[in-house]
Amino acid sequence: MTFSRILFPVLFLILIMVSMQSCGPSNSEANQPAQIQYEEAPSNLPLDRLKLPPGFRIEVYADSVDGARSMAMGSDGTLFVGTRNDKTVYAIQDRDRDFRADRILILDSTLSVPNGIAFRKGALYVAEVGRLLRYDSVESRLENLPEPVVVYDDYPTEFHHGWKYIAFGPDDKLYVPVGAPCNICDSATVDPRYASITRMDPDGSNREIVAHGVRNSVGFTWHPQTGELWFTDNGRDMMGDDIPPCELNRVARAGDHFGYPFCHGGTIADPEYGDQRDCSEFVAPVQNLGAHVAPLGVKFPTGDMFPPQYRNAALIAEHGSWNRSEKSGYRVSMVTLEGNTAVGYESFIEGWLDDDTQEQFGRPVDLLFLEDGSLLISDDFADAIYRVTYAEPMASVP
Repeated sequence: MTFSRILFPVLFLILIMVSMQSCGPSNSEANQPAQIQYEEAPSNLPLDRLKLPPGFRIEVYADSVDGARSMAMGSDGTLFVGTRNDKTVYAIQDRDRDFRADRILILDSTLSVPNGIAFRKGALYVAEVGRLLRYDSVESRLENLPEPVVVYDDYPTEFHHGWKYIAFGPDDKLYVPVGAPCNICDSATVDPRYASITRMDPDGSNREIVAHGVRNSVGFTWHPQTGELWFTDNGRDMMGDDIPPCELNRVARAGDHFGYPFCHGGTIADPEYGDQRDCSEFVAPVQNLGAHVAPLGVKFPTGDMFPPQYRNAALIAEHGSWNRSEKSGYRVSMVTLEGNTAVGYESFIEGWLDDDTQEQFGRPVDLLFLEDGSLLISDDFADAIYRVTYAEPMASVP
């Protein structure tokens, strides 16, 4: 057999393979936004089971949002939603302004744990476990998403507590937590960023740690009057049903240490690490929350819709326990404050969990106040986003 007889069939096969690849979609084309077939139909979620204070009402803002977690609002009214297990970032629109979503786009479904999202000056920031992406001019390109800019790709990559919650502070810094890569360990001796909350300039430069000893924060906000950072923290496991508590904390000074892994709840020495440092060395929580309630999103009410007494309170999405013998959490709680002192801790919305059957139909994740003062709540179990409103109850006629 001559060389030409071997060469020509090989070249023919190569040409066929090249032509097949050129006819198929490129990576960027394959990942272009896809619209979910969405209708503004009544939801079948049993919202009548939920208990709210008098005058408050809860409705579905959007459903069919698989794994809905962190939320960020764009400047043109687009609600961006991240997920933890679904690899997806959504864009949700209410085009007729009736406070019910009428269009849902899947912006990207190829990401690695894109829980954290933030919006700044037209750009959407998305945090994966070890890197941060930025989609520029995103609201004007929802149907033709630009290639993302990699802001950084050098954070720890462990998936244990690796998912991020991110937000821009009043200082225009981007805040990024790094959870401990374990249930209990002194991971900061390996990398000081573990068990911390960091911040940086929008381009990823000038990174620093603002809070140490934070086991796993998946929600934080800034006080509307003081501008101070407040955050939730998930307590460790395997110390029993009722200890240690989860926490609501306040950062009064950059660099404060909040106790992990040595001390929990301000007074409880860890059975493995508590003999190394005393609890008095650390900043105590503003409020100890229920054990294993898994507090995530936290917000202070803004706008004029909620009654004045709620404006001195922190609302917290308690995602709910995963290994407690009787489940706890599965609600939105409220910590009432006098200044920086907690004077009350109670339910604001409850009923996602049936205490008798131990079955749940929802798990609150993140909170976001709209311009009109109403509250959005994401739910990654019910795949929904709720809207909470308030209207003064009508006086009963004698």
